[in-house]
Amino acid sequence: MLKRLKSADQARLHLILMLVLTFSTGVIDAVGYLGLDRVFTGNMTGNVVILGMALIGADNLPVVGPLIALACFMLGAVVAGRVLRPEAAGWSRRTTALLTAVGLTMAAVAVVLFFHAPHAGDPVTLAITGALAVAMGIQAATARHLAVKDVTTVVVTSTLTGLAADSRRGGGSGTHTGRRLGAVVLILAGATVGAVLLHVHPGLGVLLTALLSLIVAVAGGIARNRADAGAAGSAAPAESVAAGR
Repeated sequence: MLKRLKSADQARLHLILMLVLTFSTGVIDAVGYLGLDRVFTGNMTGNVVILGMALIGADNLPVVGPLIALACFMLGAVVAGRVLRPEAAGWSRRTTALLTAVGLTMAAVAVVLFFHAPHAGDPVTLAITGALAVAMGIQAATARHLAVKDVTTVVVTSTLTGLAADSRRGGGSGTHTGRRLGAVVLILAGATVGAVLLHVHPGLGVLLTALLSLIVAVAGGIARNRADAGAAGSAAPAESVAAGR
């Protein structure tokens, strides 16, 4: 019974942490689209659509930026996939390390933005786009490994589909409605906050996402360490009893 409660607490914590990252994705995508020449660094579906329209010269849409974002996002996902492959699904030290790397990358980009204003086609701006996309690829792959149902942290299309199709009106039971709705609202709120911060300075939104990523990494790592310590403490009395017999 105690193990079930601890497992439920871990699952709830992971859900909360992934929802925090969903909010930060909204922030970073708003900064990318509005401040980095209409490029998404988290939502790759948007980049594919932009690229498709840009290839026929529609509305002077960018080509290089979305291509860099797509390639770098996949690179980040490959790196995270390699790192997490030996681990079972769930939080581990490698999860903490990867999300810490995401936060530090975001922080480094924020520092650059405070000294260099982004411009369309500028090499530094393209490098910033690539760095953010790598970080988001790592985040997305890490979230996928944690396997929190309906919370990918980077897209909400499938979440919206599940919200509607599994609702009572859709003939379903309405399970997971809260988390699905929360993910949609949080990415929306993040985009709003990102757009507001962009009016102050483009580096502020990225700095906020850096802080959120680091907070998530630390919180998840601490919870994992406590769970390991609790498991070790529970195992010790059992071993003592067995030895006494």
